[in-house]
Amino acid sequence: MSKIYIAGAHSRAQTLAVYLTSLYADISIEAFLVNNEEKNPVSVGKVPVIQFDEDSKLHVDYPVYIGTRGIYHEKLITELGKCGFSDIFPVTAEMDLKLRNAYLEDYYASIGREFLKIDKLPSCHSGAGSLQGTIYVARNIHDKELAQPWELKNYEKEIQAGAALADKYLAGGMLTDETGDNISSRNRQYCELTVLYWIWKNAADDIVGLEHYRRHFILPEDWEGRMEMQGIDVILPVPLYVAPSLEGNYKARHDPSDWECMMGYLKMQDEALYCDAKKFFQGNLYSPCNMFIMRKSVLDDLCEWLFPIIDMAAKQGGQKADTYLNRYPGFLSERLMTYFFDRYRDKYKLAYADKNFLQ
Repeated sequence: MSKIYIAGAHSRAQTLAVYLTSLYADISIEAFLVNNEEKNPVSVGKVPVIQFDEDSKLHVDYPVYIGTRGIYHEKLITELGKCGFSDIFPVTAEMDLKLRNAYLEDYYASIGREFLKIDKLPSCHSGAGSLQGTIYVARNIHDKELAQPWELKNYEKEIQAGAALADKYLAGGMLTDETGDNISSRNRQYCELTVLYWIWKNAADDIVGLEHYRRHFILPEDWEGRMEMQGIDVILPVPLYVAPSLEGNYKARHDPSDWECMMGYLKMQDEALYCDAKKFFQGNLYSPCNMFIMRKSVLDDLCEWLFPIIDMAAKQGGQKADTYLNRYPGFLSERLMTYFFDRYRDKYKLAYADKNFLQ
């Protein structure tokens, strides 16, 4: 049995623990190590959480995997090194992607379902691919400059989100979400959902998508042809595992009353739908960031179902003083969108794609 430590004790560290112990039967987690003043759990499952410093009596010959945001890696590497650790492995975006995909392949196989990746599907042969797609890339007046500039693909178009609230337009004459039928003025709460609404009401493409200026899908060049050839209706980001469940994770990080409001609305609309959603949200997987690529007709179906729920939750929850927590309509929609395509997986053929994160 190979014993390891994991640095960190919150969502990323807990997800990392699931990936490692599921994929490698010989791994045993000795403890989660923390050295900050945050409110940390006493344990994660049966594994203790230990506050460490240079005087801690730890097994410094054990490997340590760092399961935190990347901005904390350098400091943790230094502090773990002072304790005597030498085998330190920060979990980079690339490593997380590799572990996540391997975990999902095993998981979906275990429940008898396909885990389709758009980049693994057969290439589109010459002459195929009559569908045309546009992926809209949401930008905001408050976005910081990218350290690693991204050259837009020929199918990507930038659109300014929350343009109705901005005192200027972004350069380049890009699209804005305040034209046509729109909810641009709700952007402080709805975040990228104001662009989603704009796409729903104004776009006329065969295939539509939504990305963020820092997050883009990693796609093969012939992704439109692959969608057409394989009958793919929807592409979502590769799911993320969160603990202890989708419901529990949301309530721990956001205002639980908004979740209960959402679920209350589902129950009022359809008891069977509510029971099915309640069961789904006890699971652990969802596609984050409200990113997608899908046939426009499918987007219409999704939005006709989604926005009444979000609008009701926003009306009941109101404005919140904390700017992050005030974005709860967007956080709820990530879970709802994932649930929608799980519930109707026999109606819409779904594939997944990895995404990047630009610094």
